Amino acid sequence: MKGVLNLVSVGPGFSDLIVPRAEAALRDSDVIVAYDLYLRWIAPWIENKEIHTPPLTQERERALLAIEKARSGAKVALISSGDIGIYAMAALAFDEMREDDDYEVNVIPGITSANACASLLGSPLSHDFATLSLSDLLCPWDWIEQRGRHIAQADLACVLYNVQSAGRQEGVYRILNIMLESKSPKTLCGVIHNAYRPGQKVSIHHLEDLLSLQFDMLTTIVIGNRFTQRKRGFIFTPRGYNNWDAPAEQPIKNDLPKHALWVFSGTSDGNVLANELAQQGYPVVVSAATEYGGEVAARHFSATAPCVALPPASSQSSGVSVWAGHQGVEAQRQALTQNQARAIVDATHPYANLISEQLMSLSKSLNIPYLRFERPSSFEKDSGIECESAEQAAKQAIALGRRIFLTTGSKDLAAFLRPPGNRCDQMPGANEREWFVRITPEPEFIQRAIDLGVPRSRICAMQGPFSEAFNTALWRDLKIDCVITKDSGDAGGYNAKVAATQALNIPLLVIKRPTLEYPFITSSFDAVLQQLQAWNIKA
Repeated sequence: MKGVLNLVSVGPGFSDLIVPRAEAALRDSDVIVAYDLYLRWIAPWIENKEIHTPPLTQERERALLAIEKARSGAKVALISSGDIGIYAMAALAFDEMREDDDYEVNVIPGITSANACASLLGSPLSHDFATLSLSDLLCPWDWIEQRGRHIAQADLACVLYNVQSAGRQEGVYRILNIMLESKSPKTLCGVIHNAYRPGQKVSIHHLEDLLSLQFDMLTTIVIGNRFTQRKRGFIFTPRGYNNWDAPAEQPIKNDLPKHALWVFSGTSDGNVLANELAQQGYPVVVSAATEYGGEVAARHFSATAPCVALPPASSQSSGVSVWAGHQGVEAQRQALTQNQARAIVDATHPYANLISEQLMSLSKSLNIPYLRFERPSSFEKDSGIECESAEQAAKQAIALGRRIFLTTGSKDLAAFLRPPGNRCDQMPGANEREWFVRITPEPEFIQRAIDLGVPRSRICAMQGPFSEAFNTALWRDLKIDCVITKDSGDAGGYNAKVAATQALNIPLLVIKRPTLEYPFITSSFDAVLQQLQAWNIKA
């Protein structure tokens, strides 16, 4: 008798998601070859059959075993979760077959990880999309990065498989940074852990927020495109795009000055620097990452030109133009090129290392001089407890307090709170603490805190910096017993936080500044001016 090789897909993890044809093939097979985890889903259909379960790392051995059994005349079912033809066992089986094999082959499709995860999120894959495996066991990492870059440049929605393992921690963050080179930081994404299996967790984030999360091999990431929207707790990508040319980010403004210094600012001292450069006669463009940041900058500059009405998000007064909104790397590249920028002055927040890395990369690729202007550190050993990372600060805070106040900004909230898939899921006691947050009053930042589970009563949405008296009164009234902050310098209100926590006799945990290799860095306006002159960039 001729044997039969059934290549059977058993879906994501529940028996009711297995197609009837797969069930029939399993019942008809005499020999079952599978990873033992999959047997739980199909147990009623494989009783009294010959079962082989080589371990997870022996995929090729499983394929060879199934083929040998089929060659001997047996009816064999080789099983994969998801769809056996997608990142799974079917390719290995075909690879090991011989042209003269005469056993029958049946490939039985199933619900893939991409399908399953998309259904839990809503409908994010309703238009063109790609899948990308981050496992470099069978594919060179350079190829993975190259394919990820093309996916990002095409702004395809995509699904990342094999996201992170114990021995492969950093690859996913490299891919996410590649995505951020071309996609908007506010692109909607989904993180799914154990889709349609026990312990299932689903959460929605912006692309930029994924950098603060921890994943594993049971996690799948779905990244939307510029049109992906949110509704009723789901995300979806429209089937048709009425205006494909509509930009994903803020449009390039035609009224920005040519040959200007571009100051990327997210800080009050960055705005002061821009104003001083303008007073020296330089044309200056200030790029702010949010509309609110643009409003703050516009108010700052209009104060020196009271006859000018309060400008909108893109404006010019006192020799300074403001370009505000969510600009990704490609939009920045176009703006710098189109307006023939003379230099990039990076005055972003000391902890905005991703933006600084992107600006240094733009400087190199566009051959535009780059300098880093950063407020000096205010941290001293007796001012607080220094922590190497947000994760370390979270663990320390859980050990030290029960009502914990976060002054770290909105981007790092996920490192402390408990969204599905977040590394704080593994921190004992995290969900027993009461977390209070102080964030900039941007609607999206407030929504981010709410999505992470912060009750509205514990959200302080206001613009800093704040005085010692204000901090002391607020934290006393809220009965705060631990504060987490960043080394944001005096301009960021660090010293006022130190004084307030010392007055209340409560611990202050200080997240250490990230370190980057800058080609030029200073905290002095005079040094900025001298460097511009050394580059022969004159007003």
